[in-house]
Amino acid sequence: MVANVICGLMGRLAVRRAPILRIESLAGAVPNRKFSEKATYTMSYETLDITSPHKHILHVQLNRPEKLNAMNKVFWREILDCFREISDDTDIRAVILTGAGRMFSAGLDIQDMNDLLTSQFSKKSDVARRAKYLQSLIGLYQESFNAVEKCQKPVISAIHGGCIGSGVDLIAACDIRYCTQDAWFQVKEVDLGFAPDLGTLQKVPKGVGNNSMVREMIYTARKVEAGEAKGMGLVSRVFPNKEAMMSEVDRLAESIASKSPVAVQGCKVALNYSRDHTVSEGLKFMQCWNMTMLQSEDVIKGSEAVAKREKKPPHFSKL
Repeated sequence: MVANVICGLMGRLAVRRAPILRIESLAGAVPNRKFSEKATYTMSYETLDITSPHKHILHVQLNRPEKLNAMNKVFWREILDCFREISDDTDIRAVILTGAGRMFSAGLDIQDMNDLLTSQFSKKSDVARRAKYLQSLIGLYQESFNAVEKCQKPVISAIHGGCIGSGVDLIAACDIRYCTQDAWFQVKEVDLGFAPDLGTLQKVPKGVGNNSMVREMIYTARKVEAGEAKGMGLVSRVFPNKEAMMSEVDRLAESIASKSPVAVQGCKVALNYSRDHTVSEGLKFMQCWNMTMLQSEDVIKGSEAVAKREKKPPHFSKL
């Protein structure tokens, strides 16, 4: 309704297109990224494999299959850098997140973490100084997964095999979660003697309908199979195998990428904001957001396409 009114006003004022700023893609600004005429590119990372299967879509794959994609020191830096780059990339509109090899992720690389703590604690005998170091380290790791959530491009996680510990923290930061029939989920931290601190306790209860089941899963550290995960709302769809899942994930990502990036990214920002605020605050936020975004050329293109009942979505410019 509001969009139609805006379109009418803009039409009468003969304002058919909003001015577009020419912003160079990070593909040309980052030395370790290669870009081809087919709009496929890769970023060079040690623990991640980055490809572009379709225009406007990026596939981020956890790439330590020999270690079951366990998350080491290098991973935490790279996942942060990767999603910050994606968030700033004007060409990307949807992201697919998967794991290479036998499973999605075995979670934290315990040996790597023990080596890190041992080397640092040997330099700090005082409990306050050790605590200060741990506070900084936990904050850094939290920010790595926050970057996935803050990335304005929708992130679809496609999970197969095990998703353990920090793997659950990671998928909790994603927008949409699909899995295979053989997938299983385990919040393992209680068995290791500590409480999860990278997002599971904060994000999963807000995104899953069954709070009782979430608490049972966390308190007992038991495995939750794919069917049970779907029943509680941790994932939205379950597929018989990885091939079937990836085929559907590709279709989903292409559908999202075909929509107006102004609309889709605005929805993600607003959904995340509303999750953490009252209804009244969320509505006020949308007033401020859409007083600008309703003036976008995408509103005119989208409204005209709907009015003409066009089968294909219109072409939307980079954002």
